[in-house]
Amino acid sequence: MSARKLRMGMVGGGRDAFIGAVHRRAAALDGQVEFVAGALSSTPEKALASARDLGLSERRSYPDWEAMLRGELALPASERIDFVSIVTPNHMHYPVARAFAAAGINVICDKPLVHTAEQASDLVRLTRDSGVVFAVTYNYTGYPLVKEARQLIADGRLGKIQKVIVEYNQGWLVTRQEAQGNKQADWRTDPARSGVAGAIGDIGSHAENLVSSVTGLRITELCADLSAFAPGRRLDDDGNLLLRFDNGARGLLFCSQISTGEENNLRLRVYGTLGALCWHQEEPNVLAFTPLNEPTRLLKRGNPLPERGRATLHAHAIRPPGGLPGSLRQHLPRSHRRDARPGGGGAARRGPVLRPRLPQRSGRRAWGAVHRDDGRQRPQRRQVDARDPRELKPGSLKPGP
Repeated sequence: MSARKLRMGMVGGGRDAFIGAVHRRAAALDGQVEFVAGALSSTPEKALASARDLGLSERRSYPDWEAMLRGELALPASERIDFVSIVTPNHMHYPVARAFAAAGINVICDKPLVHTAEQASDLVRLTRDSGVVFAVTYNYTGYPLVKEARQLIADGRLGKIQKVIVEYNQGWLVTRQEAQGNKQADWRTDPARSGVAGAIGDIGSHAENLVSSVTGLRITELCADLSAFAPGRRLDDDGNLLLRFDNGARGLLFCSQISTGEENNLRLRVYGTLGALCWHQEEPNVLAFTPLNEPTRLLKRGNPLPERGRATLHAHAIRPPGGLPGSLRQHLPRSHRRDARPGGGGAARRGPVLRPRLPQRSGRRAWGAVHRDDGRQRPQRRQVDARDPRELKPGSLKPGP
């Protein structure tokens, strides 16, 4: 008997939200989760409209999270959600997570999880006592080469760690987006909803988590310089920290959301007595490993590591196969959505659609393949002029005899 899919509910993540759609797509990637219930906005009308947008049944579309919790608990255990994904602004993480965990429903929650140490201790106790699974989505630790970096350190390949540098730079808040109607900037720069930390809480938390997950080190002391550069901004948008770790290592953590031109520049460098490593999130499929007094090695996602017999250690984290971009699974749904839309392509169009491929060899004349999207897979070929730009435009080629 095949295992059933896990039933997911969601709080937040409706219309105009940023991260909710990302979570829903990620949950669907492996075909083991189905999205069945939601309270998708703090505004009841918007919550129900968002549910209709996503095709949720009326019975499982809720105006608020309290109604969702009551409604799910009223269902037979065989029908209610297996876990809830909480993708609200920060101030709602703790009350929603606590309520669902106390009811025995597993929780996946965005960071930062809480606003105070007391709230954190309460959730630790509650999770321990209830036995629920409680996960926080520090997603960058899921990269295969982040796992490999962690393994290299655990295997002692870097020796004793002496220096750690982690940075996370963005540029989207260099202007006061919160004053220009940007919903994400509005709540992220509001202390009542975001908490006492701005950039440090929003992206600095990812940087710290990456360090602790990869190295196993814990910060014992720090000296922080936090700034709000945008006039009138109430929370930090730039932070620079000196760190001391529990093994005596020293470190630097800096994060910024006002670094003009930066997109999502998360980078980790770790230096030990026997080697060093460097990983860059914007180039996630390469890990630079430099053994002491040896050339730097570039480890790639999917490459075997025969000297340690660990060719498939992180195979569960590698999809799609090595050599294909990690974003492939994100691009394919766009293609399917485009081709399934009326007038968008594929079977929705009338008649054959001709899409030329580039010629198969260089030179003035070469053979090009013309594929027909009318259910027939046989390519039709004719000679084309490789230097004539008109030959390379979609629709410009006609089927040969």
